[in-house]
Amino acid sequence: MMPRRLVLAALLLSGCAAAAGADTDAFPSRETRDEEGLASWYGVKFQGRLTASGIPFDRHTLVAAHPALPFGTMVRVHRLSTGETVDVEVVDRGPAAGPRADGVIIDLSEAAADSLGFLRAGRTRVRLEILP
Repeated sequence: MMPRRLVLAALLLSGCAAAAGADTDAFPSRETRDEEGLASWYGVKFQGRLTASGIPFDRHTLVAAHPALPFGTMVRVHRLSTGETVDVEVVDRGPAAGPRADGVIIDLSEAAADSLGFLRAGRTRVRLEILP
């Protein structure tokens, strides 16, 4: 009985390690083609809360939430109506399923949205460019 338990424990542990690696393999590479859609923003309500990457959210920094890009990915966000751009770092997951269904492809920090000039509008059409 004892050897079976050890074998079972080893199999369970190796399965967890494989699953953890599989999750990261599901993310697109940094060479992923550009994306186009809507950007929204988040700020005061989330200030100081931990992001999915484990760092506290700071609405005054140039950061973003993306559903799939790896944490630490740098993204240049182009506002299509004005040509303005801002570079942000992916530190969180989002947008939520509801906004994604409406075409929102990225949530920007308040500072990033302010830099692009769409705080009042709440959303704007953008193209995302993955930076090397």
